[in-house]
Amino acid sequence: MKKADLILFSIHSVASNREKCDFERLLKECFALFPQIFGFSKYPQWPDSLKLDRQLRTLRKRKLITGSPKTSFSLTKLGKKIALETSKTFRQRKLFK
Repeated sequence: MKKADLILFSIHSVASNREKCDFERLLKECFALFPQIFGFSKYPQWPDSLKLDRQLRTLRKRKLITGSPKTSFSLTKLGKKIALETSKTFRQRKLFK
């Protein structure tokens, strides 16, 4: 699964809880859900914020999210569609395990 899709899923997860999705909250969510992907390779118990930075800029350019690290992030219609598709993929994987 692509890192960008996991970030969209994480933004959706935060928004679903009616929380503001600022950079720190998003980093926490990404690391809590996918620690092996968003942690430092040398110190896996710590989140690596650089793993979000470039991805967030790319997601904004692709018009999948709006916002910035100084404010907060939200999904566009297309971003939400991808987040929901990712969610379905996770549910399907659980069914087959």
